[in-house]
Amino acid sequence: MSKKILILTGGGDCPGLNAVIRGIAKRARKEKGWETYGCIEGFNGVFNEPQELVLLTSKRTAGIHVRGGTILKTTNKSNPINFPMPQPDGTTKFVDRSDELVAKLKALHFDAVINIGGDGSQKISKVLFDKGIPVIGVPKTIDNDLSATDMTFGFQTAVQIATDSFDKLVTTAESHHRVMIMEVMGRDAGWIALHTAIAGGAEVCLIPEIPYDVRKLVKRIALRYKKGRGFVNIVIAEGACPKAGTIHSTAGDKGSEHVRLGGVAYQLSKQLKDAGCTAEIRETVLGHVQRGGSPVAFDRVLATLFGVKAFELVLEKKFGRMVAYQNNNITSVTLEEATKDYNFVKTDSYLVKAAKGLNISFGD
Repeated sequence: MSKKILILTGGGDCPGLNAVIRGIAKRARKEKGWETYGCIEGFNGVFNEPQELVLLTSKRTAGIHVRGGTILKTTNKSNPINFPMPQPDGTTKFVDRSDELVAKLKALHFDAVINIGGDGSQKISKVLFDKGIPVIGVPKTIDNDLSATDMTFGFQTAVQIATDSFDKLVTTAESHHRVMIMEVMGRDAGWIALHTAIAGGAEVCLIPEIPYDVRKLVKRIALRYKKGRGFVNIVIAEGACPKAGTIHSTAGDKGSEHVRLGGVAYQLSKQLKDAGCTAEIRETVLGHVQRGGSPVAFDRVLATLFGVKAFELVLEKKFGRMVAYQNNNITSVTLEEATKDYNFVKTDSYLVKAAKGLNISFGD
């Protein structure tokens, strides 16, 4: 009897997901008697009736490593621990369906489940493992906010997209003597913003870990202008906030556990004008552009190595672990270690110190 693996992608999409799927499937095909299946839209593929599971043949996975997104599709509304259930009155109730999921997975007789996802997904992996499911985690997030791995795939692609966009804004800012504010993703961690600011040569970088003082920003901007001429380029993470204020957010989509961020660039623009900034200001929100498109070479390689390692952990029956990239090596950590600490930008890190050494202002 053949052995079976189930792969799923949960949470936000990310460049490199398909490369992981391909890496697992290709490595599994080198071993006799293994079949690889994909679960459509996170755990929804198991919950749905009829179930949506697809056999990942060589034809189905051929060449997908260059494609963005995920051939298995994804969702952030299928958390089995806090699953959204529509009610007759139109409201949504969140319920724990983890025991139901465990029963369904055991009935399907998979020898391993490989869960590709970020912090939330790996917390789900830990719960399932504790309930007896043979789980392997693969870290995925463009935010680079998992502390047990030095880098997550998708991050470098997001930074490249943001940097390319920033470069274009620099020339138009200079031509019109404007302040350009570019908003990038980063709900709780400012890695994308910080790397983009250094790569693009920003004057100001605003991240969630360092609340900013609007008055200091106005003074910094004024230094860049003489007789009304000059320009300033600002990178701001969507989760950044002023010292005297709150994060800009709106209600999340129905069935989502999270508030929706985005639009902080416009909030900052108003704050600057209210504080006396006289320069013309324009705002650009990159949004989901950062999640899309073909992964850069680094992310293709990292994601593929993650996929190969994930299957090798299955072969070794080292379940309850997550693949990790540490000190330029592909290794693994326990799921408990993987989800223990959030990977915030440390304000005393060399990266922040170097940025300040380059005269990048954080508004603090």
